[in-house]
Amino acid sequence: MSDASAPITHRRVLKIALPIVLSNATVPILGAVDTGVVGQMGQAAPIGAVGIGAVILATVYWIFGFLRMGTTGLAAQARGAGDMAETGALLMRGLILAFLAGGVFIVTQAALFWGAFALAPASAEVESLARDYLEIRIWGAPATIALYAVTGWLIAVERTRGVFVLQIWMNGLNIVLDLWFVLGLGWGVEGVATATLIAEWTGLALGLWLCRDAFAGEQWHDWARIFDPARLRRMLQVNADIMVRSVLLTLSFTTFLFIGSDLGDVNLAANQVLLQFLEITAFALDGFAFSAEALVGGAVGARDRHQVRRASVVASQWGVGGAVLLGAIFMLAGPLLIDIMSTSPEVRVAGREFLFWAAIAPVLGVASWMFDGIYIGATWTRDMRWAMIQSVAVYVLALVVLVPAYGNHGLWASLMVLNITRGLTLGLRYPRLEAQVG
Repeated sequence: MSDASAPITHRRVLKIALPIVLSNATVPILGAVDTGVVGQMGQAAPIGAVGIGAVILATVYWIFGFLRMGTTGLAAQARGAGDMAETGALLMRGLILAFLAGGVFIVTQAALFWGAFALAPASAEVESLARDYLEIRIWGAPATIALYAVTGWLIAVERTRGVFVLQIWMNGLNIVLDLWFVLGLGWGVEGVATATLIAEWTGLALGLWLCRDAFAGEQWHDWARIFDPARLRRMLQVNADIMVRSVLLTLSFTTFLFIGSDLGDVNLAANQVLLQFLEITAFALDGFAFSAEALVGGAVGARDRHQVRRASVVASQWGVGGAVLLGAIFMLAGPLLIDIMSTSPEVRVAGREFLFWAAIAPVLGVASWMFDGIYIGATWTRDMRWAMIQSVAVYVLALVVLVPAYGNHGLWASLMVLNITRGLTLGLRYPRLEAQVG
């Protein structure tokens, strides 16, 4: 029995999920170290430069975040169907697209940076330092985008320990080099950028080694298969649908922030603090959603309807359990966490007033997280796209009705409406998804 056709058990779900949860936990640490080392320079401008530079690149690279999800779904299905040659070809397609995109960003960097600073102007000193940072980091664009495909492939073949090792290596090396370059050699902002650049390229090298099975046969240079028009169209369609869905989701959260800024500085600050609870939720529940992606994808590839349901149910059971646990933790420990993140008495009071919404968010949103994983694994991305369009329309209506009437409570209620509607619209489509397998 191959790994792909092994029974879907709670142990198997956890084997996929836990390394993802642990690797996600390392992400905030790196950001804190980046900020901390430049903070030792005793000036405000370097901190702002690293912050704005990192945000610009994260936004640009995020455009290709669909490579992670699309690669996972398609490769998991190919693995479930026993077509290992196609899993290797899928990784190659992702890598080729990543290097092309990264090359475009390098060539057009002047225009890219000009546009970014036109949209987010900064002081002359901060912009100058940020440009120094960006002019180094941009050379890591091919590696960073390629790592989306590498990570997606590792999840698809259920090697999430590899994702954990990769994350630990990159973040650990980045931290060590940060300390050396900035505090030891005095390179300042350029030191932070150089440390990240080295971590990205060495991370890609390690990632490709972790994916070495994809290069074991001839499939990695079977150009007829890699550039097969039908397979390319399928990959592009899946990825385009995911990109539309992700853009709409991001715009929804951006709208939340913008509307919150009109409700006063205290509410805006309280919302920003409470949104960290949602980020923690996403990091934790990602592991179970990724389990659903890999296991549902494998079952769809094997045309096994029973296993599709089994994968969906078992992964979702852990997702719901995690969501309830997080909600309870937020409700009980929320006041303490708010006090840690803010010393302002007004923000602390407002944070406690709206804590209820952040505490129930994991429970109300878990269905949308888990169905996202199920649909990505099944590559039912067109339905994901339409469900998101419908959900955003309901969200906008909720904002129009609830915010004028209830202020910041109405804003949070609208965000809950978005999550509930996402879960409902995807849930109503699920029986048809399952029925079309096998």
